[in-house]
Amino acid sequence: MALMRCDFYSEVLGLSTSMTVLLPQQTSSQIGMSGSAPQGDPPVLYLLHGLSDDDTTWLRRTSIERYVAPLGLAVVMPQVARSFYADEEHGNRYWTFLSTELPRLCHEFFRLSARREDTFVAGLSMGGYGALKWALRDPGRFAAAASLSGALDVAARHHHPTAPLDAGVWHTVFGGRTVAGSDDDTLALLDRAAGADLPALYVACGTEDFLYEDNLTFVAAARERGVPLTVDFSPGAHDWAYWDAKIQDVLAWLPLRAGG
Repeated sequence: MALMRCDFYSEVLGLSTSMTVLLPQQTSSQIGMSGSAPQGDPPVLYLLHGLSDDDTTWLRRTSIERYVAPLGLAVVMPQVARSFYADEEHGNRYWTFLSTELPRLCHEFFRLSARREDTFVAGLSMGGYGALKWALRDPGRFAAAASLSGALDVAARHHHPTAPLDAGVWHTVFGGRTVAGSDDDTLALLDRAAGADLPALYVACGTEDFLYEDNLTFVAAARERGVPLTVDFSPGAHDWAYWDAKIQDVLAWLPLRAGG
């Protein structure tokens, strides 16, 4: 695969930022790994990072390049700081960057399929929340969306009795606005998305994870509203051993079209 650290200017953010990108390459002589590339424009997975991470983290702490190489799948890993993939109340417009500017720039910079059936999103922790928020707010963009250990009940994290979101992060991102019922509340988005032509949804969380409660709440709400989803609750903590294993399950689950 081709690995690129892409530094570019964001008009939405008003600053220079970066993304890490994997692009498929057909190979047969590499020792220990083969690569595949489709005949046409490759499918793309937007892979989102967590609260303490950046655009390089998936590459540094998992074998994501090795996992996607035989699939002919491009992977775009953007940088959004500690924004919760939101237009911050006292910061920057990371939701607008993610949902509008980033895909447009990716298609300008790289050869990627623009078809819904070839477009996917996934993430871990804050990124799991971002992935499902993006899929529920813009369901026509994606064929599938996956959350690993996602913060899927973010409104409850404001004053959570045992694991509240850092007060400084909450102030920067959400300020004094009410998150419950808003476009930043994945539970409220389930109400609005029920009955829509949704992408396939996947929710995984370790049963020892401090966000397990959030995931139980989200899954119960989805089932109450008749929103279908694949659920994987199994032993695991909020760590990279779990995410490195589960991203392989997500890749196997994605509805990649045969032959690209």
